[in-house]
Amino acid sequence: MATKLIVSPSPHIHSGDSVEKNMYGVLIALLPALLASFYFFGLGAIVITLTSVLGCMAVEYLIVKFLLKSDELTILDGSAALTGVLLALNLPSNLPFWIVLIGAVAAIGIGKMSFGGLGNNVFNPAILGRVLLLISFPAQMTSWPNPGQWAHYTDVETGATPLGVLKGIAKNAPGASMDQLSSMADMFFGQIGGSLGEVSAIALLIGFAFLLIRRIITWHIPVAIFAAVILFGGAMHLINPEIYANPIVHLLSGGMLLGAIFMATDYVTSPMSKSGMLLYGFLIGLITMLIRLFGSYPEGMSFAILIMNAFTPIINLYMKPKLFGDKK
Repeated sequence: MATKLIVSPSPHIHSGDSVEKNMYGVLIALLPALLASFYFFGLGAIVITLTSVLGCMAVEYLIVKFLLKSDELTILDGSAALTGVLLALNLPSNLPFWIVLIGAVAAIGIGKMSFGGLGNNVFNPAILGRVLLLISFPAQMTSWPNPGQWAHYTDVETGATPLGVLKGIAKNAPGASMDQLSSMADMFFGQIGGSLGEVSAIALLIGFAFLLIRRIITWHIPVAIFAAVILFGGAMHLINPEIYANPIVHLLSGGMLLGAIFMATDYVTSPMSKSGMLLYGFLIGLITMLIRLFGSYPEGMSFAILIMNAFTPIINLYMKPKLFGDKK
């Protein structure tokens, strides 16, 4: 009998790697950012992370077991845990746990399993869960605890993030000025308010280096995003530095690094060709800056990634990778 050729859905990983190996590799790369969030936010960060990870894994297990009627333990491949960690890193540390569980249900139930599971989803599940929560619970999702309140969960003091300050300046809010911005050092090391995964640039960059060294991701998407931010943000800063901050501020604040390194590079929802990755990343950076500078929300990274997720099939259609063995 002839050997059957089995064609599986994306992500297609070669070089002897496996889905499990790469998923757990990304989880290892996220450890510095996760530990930084525990250091700056303490109990709240721990509660949010555990609730999100266990919620995502439980939702996937229940769907596979009782809706799909399968005995396969898909939660062991690391993808559900990774979605849970990424969702947690996109949330404030004082978010009530029941809202986190709603995000887990949305991320896994809607963003992943409704499309057929790993490899079939159109949108990044963690970002979809985060955006659904932002739209549904805008007050709770935009309440940012100040770092250093280790023993507190929901009863914390909150403050403005760097992006919140910039949005106040753009709207001519009373008293808003560039002097209110955190220092570059604070943004780099993490002494600022924000979601769990956006407060320590150095922790995210350590994870980025690990991913590149292990060849789990390539540089194309993150560097293209950074290039768009620097070019567009730099141009706007030159036009009016009193309103538009230095582009380095935009790189170090908000979800820019987390999104560019860990979420835009998702195997399933990003383009396959290098040229496609560059276009995809550049447009994510550009859309993010347009939302940050001219939109209603201070942050635009999640929306930009979801928008470009929808265009990934078109990019793959017109910017195809070179065929194996093709000499052209």
